[in-house]
Amino acid sequence: MSTLIVPPHVPSVADDSEQLHKAFEGWGTNEHLIISILAHRNAGQRRAIRHAYAETYGKDLLKDLDKELSSDFERLVLLWTLDPPERDAVLTDEATKKWTKSNQVLVEIACTRPSKGLILVREAYHSRFKRSLEEDVAYHTTGDFRKLLLPLVSSYRYEGDEVNLRLAKSEAKILHEKIKGKHYSDDDVIRIVATRSKAQVNATLNEYKNEFGSDIIKDLEHDDDNEFLPILKATFECLVYPENYFEKVLREAINKRGTDEGALTRIVATRAEVDLKIVKDLYHKRNSVPLHRAIVKDTHGDYEKMLVALIGEDDA
Repeated sequence: MSTLIVPPHVPSVADDSEQLHKAFEGWGTNEHLIISILAHRNAGQRRAIRHAYAETYGKDLLKDLDKELSSDFERLVLLWTLDPPERDAVLTDEATKKWTKSNQVLVEIACTRPSKGLILVREAYHSRFKRSLEEDVAYHTTGDFRKLLLPLVSSYRYEGDEVNLRLAKSEAKILHEKIKGKHYSDDDVIRIVATRSKAQVNATLNEYKNEFGSDIIKDLEHDDDNEFLPILKATFECLVYPENYFEKVLREAINKRGTDEGALTRIVATRAEVDLKIVKDLYHKRNSVPLHRAIVKDTHGDYEKMLVALIGEDDA
């Protein structure tokens, strides 16, 4: 006689919605329950949970989370629970309103998201803020920064792998001439980084290195006095070496004196479902310590637990 194998119970969207509602009841909030659910649901599941919560309880889950949680933990949970385009819309709005010349968040989002993903971000921005991302970037930025950022956030790049090697050679020469002459915001430089596909930019940078014997990122580090260079360098990094860029942001967020929770929260929330495993491996290789150990050392409480869960190192 065969033994009946009963499959383990898989929580439904309704179950998750009910449990989250219970987490807010009574004296105090059950943060552990919130982490155990939301940190282990993908974007589609989280969207369905928000819908079920609104249908069942007549409330917005995000507003309840905002009311019940606090500090860095609240920020991380709210960003994570948002749909990715909504999340990027919120981040770009914040980056635009609080824009400084050292703020690279707009470049980060414009250059690491797929072309269709960037369109979804712009649509979410329209819906949420009743303005266009382009008009806000144009209003809040100036000079060379506006000249670069406006076409970047407006871009719709070809996503295929095909490249034109003859074009790569000619544009590598253009980039070398402009960088050598310190014409960093030249129209041709902006045109190349704002319109060419990521594969084409990568081919151009390979030709640059082959022809001139140096990496363009290194060449952009030679002029410390130019305040435009860091954002141009970040543009190339995000287009061609995104995992390296994200590893560097995490390293600087954790290793600096006083943790940069804003950067740490942003990178974990936006990359957990994309390429965080690659970024984690790079971090371990370059810093000789696993990312989750560095996070545990620098953070604490529910914020630490949520971060560790999102990078896939908790026990749940």
